[in-house]
Amino acid sequence: MITRDQTLSLVNKYVQTNNSIKHMLATEAIMRSLAKHFNEDEEVWGLSGLLHDLDMEIVDYHLDPALHGVKTVEILKSEDIPQIVFDAILAHNEATGKSRNELIEKCIYSTDPITGLIVASALIRPERNLASLEVKSILKKFKNKQFAAGANRDIIMSCSEFKMELDDFIALSLKAMQSISDDLGL
Repeated sequence: MITRDQTLSLVNKYVQTNNSIKHMLATEAIMRSLAKHFNEDEEVWGLSGLLHDLDMEIVDYHLDPALHGVKTVEILKSEDIPQIVFDAILAHNEATGKSRNELIEKCIYSTDPITGLIVASALIRPERNLASLEVKSILKKFKNKQFAAGANRDIIMSCSEFKMELDDFIALSLKAMQSISDDLGL
C-alpha cells in the first residue's frame, strides 16, 4: 500500500493552497480517530481522509460537481491504494452518485464539513487555537447556521448513520484535530 510520505508528496503535487492541505490533514486525523473508535484499519481510513480532496484545485466543483472525487480516483488508479479508499473518496461527494453503504463512506461524508466548523470556532476565540476550544462552544456555534455557513449541518449530523451522537462526534473530531494542532497552525 502507498506510504503516508508518498501520499503527502501527491497532496503537495496537486494541492497548492495551504488551507486546503490543512483541511485534508484534519480530515485524515479525524478519520484515523474514527477508525480507532470502530476498530478499523487506521492507515486505510487515514489515507482516505488525506486524499479525499486531491482534485479540489483541478475540478471546478461549481461547474461540474460530479467530477469532484472522480478525478481523484483517476489520478490515483496507478497507485497501490485499496478500493475501499476509492469508494470512500467517491462517497464523500453526493454529486458522484456513490451511495454510502460502508462505515468508512458514512464517516468520511460526515467528517469532511466538521473540520471547517471546528477551525472557524477556534479562529473566533481570542487564543485562536484548538487547545482552548471546548465541545460546548462548537455545539453553540453549530446551532447558528450563519456561522461557518459552508459547514453543512445536515451532513455533519449524518454521524447518526454510524451511530454516533453529535456531541460525541464533535468531541472525537476536536480531540483528533488538537492532536495535530501544530500541523494545522492552531
